[in-house]
Amino acid sequence: MKNRALLEMSVETLDAAVAAARGGADRIELCENLSVGGVTPGAALMDEARARVELPIFAMIRPRGGDFHYTSAEFDQMQAAVRRAKAARMDGIVLGILDARGRVDVARTAELVRLADPLPATFHRAFDELEDLTGGLEEVIRTGVTRLLTSGGKASAEEGYPEIAGLVRQARERIIILPGGGIRPLNLSRIARETRASEFHSGLSNLLPYPRREHQGFEAGVRELIRVLEEESSNLLPTSRAD
Repeated sequence: MKNRALLEMSVETLDAAVAAARGGADRIELCENLSVGGVTPGAALMDEARARVELPIFAMIRPRGGDFHYTSAEFDQMQAAVRRAKAARMDGIVLGILDARGRVDVARTAELVRLADPLPATFHRAFDELEDLTGGLEEVIRTGVTRLLTSGGKASAEEGYPEIAGLVRQARERIIILPGGGIRPLNLSRIARETRASEFHSGLSNLLPYPRREHQGFEAGVRELIRVLEEESSNLLPTSRAD
């Protein structure tokens, strides 16, 4: 068992997934088009990643970039994408739906969570669009997801670490709070110490912009993130894992 916090890396290609695994990441968030925040990966990419990477892989379920309020047709696409992710032997899904008022769409999110069962689900940074993060966390918990990816309602986790720390305290053992957004080796130490989260998420996009054609730098960046988490392990008070 690792004596440090878990590191999830977001990737948009097979080469990046392999590089993240070589660098020591613990979990992959698999997407396409991370320049718009990530959308659902194609079936071929999910199959290829599953064949080449032994790490847990969580597939993004997002039909398009832009806002997180979806039409009925788009929701149907999300349901189909969940089924494809299960067929491709993904280990989890990542999603987020807001209603017309900009609040968590509890009913439709919960429907996708039930469809994904037994795969765990992460509610992504659609959460950071909410006006009321405290009330929003309770709504997210009601959907049945096991994790919440958040930058604390700010542009980055570095800016939002006080809010993330509050969410970690509020969540207790009901859900895992997964800080993400602009996390890099130079700021991870402070974010880890201040939030005391048990898992962290990075894509290193602030250091290595998309699209990427070589992944040696990405692999090195993953190794450096792991090094920071190992150094900080004695300072962290990990929360219990929901799955």
